[in-house]
Amino acid sequence: MVWRLLTNREANTLEQACELIDWYRARWEIELFFLMLKECCRVERLQLGDSERLQTALALYLVIAWRINRLMRLGRALAELPADLMFEADEWKAAFILNKKPVLKAVSERNTVLPLIAQLGGFLARKGDGEPGVKSIWPGMQDVAVFVEGLRYARQSGGI
Repeated sequence: MVWRLLTNREANTLEQACELIDWYRARWEIELFFLMLKECCRVERLQLGDSERLQTALALYLVIAWRINRLMRLGRALAELPADLMFEADEWKAAFILNKKPVLKAVSERNTVLPLIAQLGGFLARKGDGEPGVKSIWPGMQDVAVFVEGLRYARQSGGI
């Protein structure tokens, strides 16, 4: 029996057809990852003079895109994870502070912290809005990172 899928690859067995379907399912993750690089990290707008600089920038942005995508995926699949598995203490506390919410004394669950971070990026967090995506997590994480750096600088300089 020949399995017919919308592909130029032939699948002669059920196992081969399942493998092609798995490839197709992985394609969406790849598309989302490159969307992060293009839309959020804006790598196409980099005006770097040589390939070494471009490679260095891409190495950094690949890690950032991976982290944002990973946060989104874990947030959807494992919402009950403690926030300290994905965020440093200063990061998850910053999410509360920047949203003018009382900071919890104990580690919060991820499903509390990630929507707060996404709200900084424009996520409305209404009942029917579902889970936040990369386009709202990205700017929220930027705000959190800036806040955390300012907080750490203030601590080091004796301001806090």
